[in-house]
Amino acid sequence: MSAATSGLSSAMLARGESLSVVGFRCAARVFGVHDTLSLSYLHHGSLTYRAGSCSFDLVAGSVLVGRPGIEYVCTHTPGGFGECLSFRYGPGVLEAIDNLVAAGRVGCLPPLAELAVLGGLAQAATGGASDVGIDEIGVMFAVRFVDAVTGNERRCFLGSGIHRRRAVDAALWIDAHSHDVITLEDGAKAADMSPFHFLRVFAKVLGVTPHQYLVRCRLRHAARLLSDSEQSVTEIALQVGFGDLSNFVRTFRRAAGVSPRGFRQMASGERQELVCSGGHPSRASFAKSATPRYR
Repeated sequence: MSAATSGLSSAMLARGESLSVVGFRCAARVFGVHDTLSLSYLHHGSLTYRAGSCSFDLVAGSVLVGRPGIEYVCTHTPGGFGECLSFRYGPGVLEAIDNLVAAGRVGCLPPLAELAVLGGLAQAATGGASDVGIDEIGVMFAVRFVDAVTGNERRCFLGSGIHRRRAVDAALWIDAHSHDVITLEDGAKAADMSPFHFLRVFAKVLGVTPHQYLVRCRLRHAARLLSDSEQSVTEIALQVGFGDLSNFVRTFRRAAGVSPRGFRQMASGERQELVCSGGHPSRASFAKSATPRYR
Protein backbone atom coordinates (compact mmCIF):
# COMPACT_ATOMS: atom_id res chain seq x y z
CA MET A 1 0.00 0.00 0.00
CA SER A 2 1.10 3.56 -0.49
CA ALA A 3 0.76 5.59 2.70
CA ALA A 4 1.69 8.93 4.23
CA THR A 5 2.63 9.37 7.89
CA SER A 6 5.66 9.82 10.09
CA GLY A 7 4.35 7.18 12.49
CA LEU A 8 4.53 4.27 10.05
CA SER A 9 7.45 1.88 9.72
CA SER A 10 7.63 -1.09 7.39
CA ALA A 11 9.99 -3.89 6.43
CA MET A 12 9.91 -6.06 3.32
CA LEU A 13 10.07 -9.62 4.65
CA ALA A 14 9.67 -11.49 1.36
CA ARG A 15 9.38 -10.37 -2.23
CA GLY A 16 8.15 -12.44 -5.15
CA GLU A 17 6.40 -12.01 -8.46
CA SER A 18 3.06 -13.29 -7.19
CA LEU A 19 3.38 -12.72 -3.44
CA SER A 20 5.21 -10.30 -1.15
CA VAL A 21 5.08 -10.02 2.63
CA VAL A 22 5.53 -6.70 4.44
CA GLY A 23 5.65 -6.08 8.17
CA PHE A 24 3.99 -2.83 9.28
CA ARG A 25 4.01 -0.96 12.57
CA CYS A 26 1.94 2.21 12.81
CA ALA A 27 1.38 4.45 15.80
CA ALA A 28 -0.21 7.50 14.18
CA ARG A 29 -2.84 8.46 11.63
CA VAL A 30 -2.11 6.70 8.33
CA PHE A 31 -3.77 7.54 5.03
CA GLY A 32 -3.14 6.33 1.53
CA VAL A 33 -4.33 4.17 -1.35
CA HIS A 34 -4.04 0.40 -1.64
CA ASP A 35 -1.91 -0.35 -4.67
CA THR A 36 -2.51 -4.11 -4.74
CA LEU A 37 -4.72 -6.82 -3.29
CA SER A 38 -3.62 -7.60 0.27
CA LEU A 39 -4.62 -9.55 3.37
CA SER A 40 -3.15 -7.99 6.50
CA TYR A 41 -3.07 -10.00 9.73
CA LEU A 42 -3.01 -7.77 12.82
CA HIS A 43 -0.88 -9.61 15.37
CA HIS A 44 -0.49 -6.91 18.02
CA GLY A 45 -2.35 -3.83 19.16
CA SER A 46 -5.44 -2.35 17.55
CA LEU A 47 -6.53 0.11 14.88
CA THR A 48 -9.59 1.63 13.29
CA TYR A 49 -9.71 1.37 9.50
CA ARG A 50 -11.98 3.54 7.36
CA ALA A 51 -12.56 3.21 3.63
CA GLY A 52 -15.52 4.89 1.96
CA SER A 53 -18.61 4.55 4.13
CA CYS A 54 -17.32 1.52 6.05
CA SER A 55 -15.36 1.49 9.27
CA PHE A 56 -13.79 -1.48 11.03
CA ASP A 57 -12.31 -1.82 14.49
CA LEU A 58 -9.50 -4.37 14.40
CA VAL A 59 -7.80 -6.10 17.31
CA ALA A 60 -5.09 -8.75 17.41
CA GLY A 61 -6.11 -11.67 15.20
CA SER A 62 -8.27 -9.62 12.81
CA VAL A 63 -7.65 -9.68 9.06
CA LEU A 64 -7.95 -6.55 6.91
CA VAL A 65 -8.64 -6.76 3.18
CA GLY A 66 -6.87 -4.14 1.07
CA ARG A 67 -8.67 -3.50 -2.21
CA PRO A 68 -6.64 -2.03 -5.10
CA GLY A 69 -7.34 1.65 -5.74
CA ILE A 70 -9.28 2.15 -2.50
CA GLU A 71 -8.40 5.17 -0.33
CA TYR A 72 -8.19 4.45 3.38
CA VAL A 73 -7.42 5.98 6.76
CA CYS A 74 -6.07 4.11 9.81
CA THR A 75 -6.21 5.68 13.26
CA HIS A 76 -5.21 4.67 16.78
CA THR A 77 -6.00 5.72 20.30
CA PRO A 78 -3.43 8.13 21.80
CA GLY A 79 -0.33 6.10 22.60
CA GLY A 80 -1.74 3.08 20.79
CA PHE A 81 -0.29 1.24 17.84
CA GLY A 82 -0.87 -1.70 15.53
CA GLU A 83 1.50 -4.27 14.07
CA CYS A 84 0.57 -6.48 11.15
CA LEU A 85 1.87 -8.85 8.52
CA SER A 86 0.56 -7.88 5.11
CA PHE A 87 0.39 -10.54 2.41
CA ARG A 88 0.34 -8.71 -0.92
CA TYR A 89 -0.88 -10.75 -3.89
CA GLY A 90 -0.12 -10.20 -7.56
CA PRO A 91 -2.85 -10.06 -10.23
CA GLY A 92 -4.73 -13.31 -10.64
CA VAL A 93 -2.84 -15.17 -7.91
CA LEU A 94 -6.08 -16.57 -6.56
CA GLU A 95 -9.11 -15.88 -8.71
CA ALA A 96 -11.44 -16.58 -5.79
CA ILE A 97 -9.99 -13.71 -3.76
CA ASP A 98 -10.07 -11.39 -6.77
CA ASN A 99 -13.76 -12.13 -7.26
CA LEU A 100 -14.62 -11.61 -3.60
CA VAL A 101 -12.80 -8.29 -3.46
CA ALA A 102 -14.18 -7.08 -6.79
CA ALA A 103 -17.69 -7.77 -5.51
CA GLY A 104 -16.96 -5.81 -2.34
CA ARG A 105 -18.17 -8.71 -0.24
CA VAL A 106 -15.80 -8.30 2.66
CA GLY A 107 -13.66 -5.60 4.25
CA CYS A 108 -12.24 -7.51 7.18
CA LEU A 109 -12.60 -10.72 9.13
CA PRO A 110 -12.90 -10.91 12.92
CA PRO A 111 -10.36 -13.00 14.85
CA LEU A 112 -10.77 -16.61 13.69
CA ALA A 113 -8.97 -19.48 15.37
CA GLU A 114 -7.78 -21.10 12.16
CA LEU A 115 -6.33 -17.85 10.81
CA ALA A 116 -4.78 -17.05 14.20
CA VAL A 117 -2.84 -20.32 14.07
CA LEU A 118 -1.55 -19.51 10.58
CA GLY A 119 -0.76 -15.96 11.67
CA GLY A 120 1.31 -17.31 14.57
CA LEU A 121 3.17 -19.57 12.18
CA ALA A 122 3.81 -16.65 9.81
CA GLN A 123 5.30 -14.62 12.66
CA ALA A 124 7.61 -17.50 13.53
CA ALA A 125 8.63 -17.85 9.88
CA THR A 126 9.52 -14.17 9.53
CA GLY A 127 11.65 -14.44 12.66
CA GLY A 128 13.53 -17.46 11.33
CA ALA A 129 11.99 -19.81 13.89
CA SER A 130 10.26 -22.02 11.29
CA ASP A 131 11.41 -23.83 8.18
CA VAL A 132 8.04 -23.29 6.52
CA GLY A 133 8.41 -20.73 3.74
CA ILE A 134 6.61 -17.44 4.26
CA ASP A 135 5.38 -17.64 0.67
CA GLU A 136 3.77 -21.02 1.42
CA ILE A 137 2.08 -19.57 4.49
CA GLY A 138 0.83 -16.66 2.38
CA VAL A 139 -0.94 -19.01 0.00
CA MET A 140 -2.29 -21.15 2.87
CA PHE A 141 -3.59 -17.95 4.46
CA ALA A 142 -5.34 -16.91 1.27
CA VAL A 143 -6.95 -20.33 0.80
CA ARG A 144 -8.18 -20.36 4.39
CA PHE A 145 -9.42 -16.79 4.05
CA VAL A 146 -11.59 -17.73 1.08
CA ASP A 147 -13.00 -20.70 2.99
CA ALA A 148 -13.83 -18.43 5.94
CA VAL A 149 -15.43 -15.67 3.88
CA THR A 150 -17.76 -17.98 2.00
CA GLY A 151 -19.31 -19.01 5.31
CA ASN A 152 -18.73 -15.94 7.48
CA GLU A 153 -19.29 -12.69 5.64
CA ARG A 154 -18.48 -9.56 7.64
CA ARG A 155 -20.19 -6.26 6.92
CA CYS A 156 -19.25 -2.87 8.30
CA PHE A 157 -20.74 -1.88 11.65
CA LEU A 158 -21.38 1.78 12.32
CA GLY A 159 -22.15 1.82 16.05
CA SER A 160 -21.67 4.66 18.50
CA GLY A 161 -18.10 5.80 19.01
CA ILE A 162 -18.00 5.17 22.74
CA HIS A 163 -19.31 1.60 22.37
CA ARG A 164 -16.79 0.80 19.67
CA ARG A 165 -13.95 2.23 21.75
CA ARG A 166 -15.03 0.23 24.81
CA ALA A 167 -15.20 -2.98 22.77
CA VAL A 168 -11.70 -2.47 21.37
CA ASP A 169 -10.29 -1.52 24.79
CA ALA A 170 -11.90 -4.63 26.28
CA ALA A 171 -10.34 -6.79 23.54
CA LEU A 172 -6.92 -5.32 24.29
CA TRP A 173 -7.47 -6.04 27.99
CA ILE A 174 -8.54 -9.62 27.24
CA ASP A 175 -5.47 -10.17 25.07
CA ALA A 176 -3.16 -8.82 27.79
CA HIS A 177 -4.77 -11.04 30.44
CA SER A 178 -5.59 -14.07 28.30
CA HIS A 179 -3.31 -16.28 30.42
CA ASP A 180 -5.69 -15.72 33.37
CA VAL A 181 -9.19 -17.12 33.96
CA ILE A 182 -11.51 -14.46 32.51
CA THR A 183 -15.29 -14.58 32.78
CA LEU A 184 -17.91 -12.57 30.92
CA GLU A 185 -18.38 -10.50 34.06
CA ASP A 186 -14.66 -9.71 34.19
CA GLY A 187 -14.73 -8.42 30.63
CA ALA A 188 -17.88 -6.40 31.33
CA LYS A 189 -16.24 -4.74 34.33
CA ALA A 190 -13.20 -3.85 32.22
CA ALA A 191 -15.54 -2.23 29.66
CA ASP A 192 -17.71 -0.60 32.36
CA MET A 193 -20.86 -2.27 31.02
CA SER A 194 -23.38 -4.78 32.21
CA PRO A 195 -22.54 -8.34 31.11
CA PHE A 196 -25.53 -8.49 28.78
CA HIS A 197 -24.80 -5.15 27.11
CA PHE A 198 -21.08 -5.91 26.90
CA LEU A 199 -21.68 -9.23 25.15
CA ARG A 200 -23.93 -7.62 22.53
CA VAL A 201 -21.68 -4.63 21.86
CA PHE A 202 -18.47 -6.68 21.74
CA ALA A 203 -19.94 -9.19 19.30
CA LYS A 204 -21.41 -6.48 17.06
CA VAL A 205 -18.24 -4.42 16.89
CA LEU A 206 -15.65 -7.19 16.59
CA GLY A 207 -17.62 -10.08 15.10
CA VAL A 208 -16.84 -12.60 17.86
CA THR A 209 -17.99 -13.06 21.44
CA PRO A 210 -15.61 -12.10 24.26
CA HIS A 211 -14.91 -15.74 25.10
CA GLN A 212 -14.36 -16.69 21.48
CA TYR A 213 -11.79 -13.91 21.33
CA LEU A 214 -10.21 -15.06 24.61
CA VAL A 215 -9.76 -18.60 23.29
CA ARG A 216 -8.36 -17.33 20.00
CA CYS A 217 -5.87 -15.11 21.84
CA ARG A 218 -4.70 -18.20 23.73
CA LEU A 219 -4.41 -20.19 20.52
CA ARG A 220 -2.48 -17.38 18.86
CA HIS A 221 0.00 -17.21 21.76
CA ALA A 222 0.26 -21.00 21.87
CA ALA A 223 1.00 -21.22 18.13
CA ARG A 224 3.84 -18.76 18.56
CA LEU A 225 5.32 -20.63 21.54
CA LEU A 226 5.02 -23.98 19.78
CA SER A 227 6.89 -22.51 16.82
CA ASP A 228 9.80 -20.81 18.54
CA SER A 229 10.22 -22.17 22.09
CA GLU A 230 11.38 -25.45 23.58
CA GLN A 231 8.76 -25.54 26.32
CA SER A 232 6.71 -28.70 26.62
CA VAL A 233 3.17 -28.77 25.27
CA THR A 234 1.86 -28.98 28.83
CA GLU A 235 3.87 -25.95 29.92
CA ILE A 236 2.61 -23.96 26.95
CA ALA A 237 -0.99 -24.97 27.59
CA LEU A 238 -0.81 -23.74 31.17
CA GLN A 239 1.18 -20.62 30.31
CA VAL A 240 -1.32 -19.34 27.74
CA GLY A 241 -4.31 -19.94 30.01
CA PHE A 242 -5.79 -23.36 29.31
CA GLY A 243 -6.81 -25.06 32.52
CA ASP A 244 -5.74 -28.53 31.47
CA LEU A 245 -3.78 -30.23 28.73
CA SER A 246 -6.67 -32.23 27.25
CA ASN A 247 -8.78 -29.10 26.74
CA PHE A 248 -5.84 -27.38 25.05
CA VAL A 249 -5.10 -30.30 22.73
CA ARG A 250 -8.77 -30.68 21.82
CA THR A 251 -9.28 -26.95 21.16
CA PHE A 252 -6.03 -26.60 19.21
CA ARG A 253 -6.82 -29.62 17.03
CA ARG A 254 -10.28 -28.22 16.23
CA ALA A 255 -8.71 -24.95 15.12
CA ALA A 256 -5.62 -26.21 13.31
CA GLY A 257 -6.58 -29.65 12.11
CA VAL A 258 -3.43 -31.05 13.74
CA SER A 259 -2.35 -31.65 17.33
CA PRO A 260 -0.02 -29.20 19.09
CA ARG A 261 2.83 -31.71 18.65
CA GLY A 262 1.99 -32.10 14.97
CA PHE A 263 1.94 -28.33 14.58
CA ARG A 264 5.35 -28.06 16.25
CA GLN A 265 6.75 -30.69 13.89
CA MET A 266 5.24 -28.88 10.92
CA ALA A 267 6.73 -25.57 12.10
CA SER A 268 10.16 -27.20 12.23
CA GLY A 269 9.91 -28.43 8.67
CA GLU A 270 7.63 -31.49 8.62
CA ARG A 271 4.96 -29.93 6.45
CA GLN A 272 3.11 -32.95 5.21
CA GLU A 273 0.24 -32.19 7.60
CA LEU A 274 -0.61 -29.06 5.61
CA VAL A 275 0.42 -29.98 2.10
CA CYS A 276 -1.46 -32.42 -0.07
CA SER A 277 0.20 -34.85 -2.46
CA GLY A 278 0.19 -32.36 -5.33
CA GLY A 279 2.33 -29.94 -3.36
CA HIS A 280 -0.42 -27.36 -2.85
CA PRO A 281 -2.03 -26.30 0.45
CA SER A 282 -5.00 -28.44 1.35
CA ARG A 283 -8.24 -26.58 1.96
CA ALA A 284 -9.30 -29.32 4.39
CA SER A 285 -6.20 -28.97 6.56
CA PHE A 286 -7.63 -26.39 8.90
CA ALA A 287 -11.06 -27.22 10.30
CA LYS A 288 -13.20 -24.44 11.70
CA SER A 289 -13.28 -24.44 15.47
CA ALA A 290 -16.45 -25.06 17.40
CA THR A 291 -17.73 -22.18 19.51
CA PRO A 292 -16.46 -22.66 23.10
CA ARG A 293 -18.51 -21.76 26.12
CA TYR A 294 -17.65 -19.61 29.06
CA ARG A 295 -16.25 -21.53 31.98
